[in-house]
Amino acid sequence: MIQEINTKTLNMKTRIQEKYKALFGEEAPVYASAGRINLIGEHTDYNGGYVFPGAINFGIMAAIKPNGTDKVKVFSLDFDQMSEFGLKEEDKPKEAWACYVFGVCRETLKRGGKVEGFNAVFAGDVPLGAGLSSSAALESTFAYALNDIWDNKIEKFELAKIGQSTEHNYCGVKCGIMDQFASIFGKEGALIRLNCKTGEYKYFPFHPKGYKLVLIDSCVKHELASSAYNKRRESCEKAAAEIKKLHPEVDFLSDAKRLWLDEVRDKISQEDFLRAEYVIGEVQRVLDVCDALERDDYETVGEMMYQTHFGLSRLYEVSCEELDFLNKLARKMDVTGSRVMGGGFGGCTINLVKDELYDGFIKAAKEQFTAKFGHAPKIYEVVISDGARKLQ
Repeated sequence: MIQEINTKTLNMKTRIQEKYKALFGEEAPVYASAGRINLIGEHTDYNGGYVFPGAINFGIMAAIKPNGTDKVKVFSLDFDQMSEFGLKEEDKPKEAWACYVFGVCRETLKRGGKVEGFNAVFAGDVPLGAGLSSSAALESTFAYALNDIWDNKIEKFELAKIGQSTEHNYCGVKCGIMDQFASIFGKEGALIRLNCKTGEYKYFPFHPKGYKLVLIDSCVKHELASSAYNKRRESCEKAAAEIKKLHPEVDFLSDAKRLWLDEVRDKISQEDFLRAEYVIGEVQRVLDVCDALERDDYETVGEMMYQTHFGLSRLYEVSCEELDFLNKLARKMDVTGSRVMGGGFGGCTINLVKDELYDGFIKAAKEQFTAKFGHAPKIYEVVISDGARKLQ
């Protein structure tokens, strides 16, 4: 698998350099960043809890070099399209994909960094719509590159915030910090526990010998997602506010103990109670998974993944028929761990599968899912890899 990753990286780098040379007559330094998975810790970010992401072997790569002007020329290999823009606020490009690059330039300038005109060619292999965060990979590639090229000395956490602010201010998405954080801080063979309240983080070893990590993409996205997300966030905030009346130290739901939720059971709706019960349990599960990884106990990791799926399906109610089907099939076939990954209402399950069960599980998932839902799922085997970097 590592050999495959290296070959894939080399092939993409070659394609990008060839296009850069054809367009601009020379070669340029190449930078890369990664998409991400989140092993556990779902819907905990906006509740001030922990998330547990890692960078993966799918990402964005870009050849970038200053051009001595005040204009940026960026070519997207995947869209087969060139965008040219200036660096002032009013120069925002019309192409949606180019707004990510423009936003990174603007957010770097706002932080006192230097950015001048440059040429760039980029491409990626992050599967779109699978919840692996291709936009964060794109932002992180350019944020890291501009910081390196102009020696701006902006700290890594601020580079992640540059990506987040790009989403907020130039792309209309009010995202949390997890995706950009994982893309910038990702490290081969390690997952990162991030405290979304304090910004503290710690690396944990992830080298599951004898297991594979695989995403099964249901290829569905149900329309409920954005309104339902807001409603769940409100539920959590209501529960936290009631608990805070009795325990003033509670700023977020993640600060609350399970016992404290019982104390306010008659003050909140049954729906709000269930949402809060899931979140408080999930914060603890992230800690339990971290402990398990330190002793190479992947069976406990897997069991926690199943518990998370149960919570997301029954308590938080963000799963759907397709994802529940894949999760039940995984349990039936003795897969070590399985759960819905991401916001829910479609997308992927993330699965931790023993090597000897892998082929049989994938075959059954494809056949049985297709028979039930009329279309095949997509399969992505992922390896925990490095985040933002300059390629040699």
